[in-house]
Amino acid sequence: MDKVPITTAGAVALNEELKHRQQVERPRIINAIAEARALGDLSENAEYHAAKEAQSLNEGRVLELEGLISRAEIIDVSKLNGTNVMFGATVTLIDEETEEEKVYQIVGEPEADVRSGRVSITSPIARALIGKKVGDSVEVIAPGGGKSYEVVDIAFK
Repeated sequence: MDKVPITTAGAVALNEELKHRQQVERPRIINAIAEARALGDLSENAEYHAAKEAQSLNEGRVLELEGLISRAEIIDVSKLNGTNVMFGATVTLIDEETEEEKVYQIVGEPEADVRSGRVSITSPIARALIGKKVGDSVEVIAPGGGKSYEVVDIAFK
């Protein structure tokens, strides 16, 4: 089994989601199934079928989370340092065409969220940034087309 790199914050979030699904969602769904069963004929009972589907989705996610957590290689980013971009780095970039500043943290796949500025280590931008230093120019070939950035800061927070 391959280890999945993940930040400490990402590991905490996965554990919290797992706990919520096991201790809150699972009992709620079980109660919904019991209430739907009490309504009678299960073959035409939409509430029962909806609750069973919710149970299936929840249990599938619980298994997925347990698998991710068991394979997680937790990396404490605050203990990292260096001048090169690597996993956990928060990188400030300037778009060479628009002069727009972008800030990304390179994280594990389970915790990636581009809208929050967290990009997966396997994403095109992260792969292009790995090993770069402040002042380097980076060409990123993404599904939306090519972009050029200049690395202006690398931090580990």
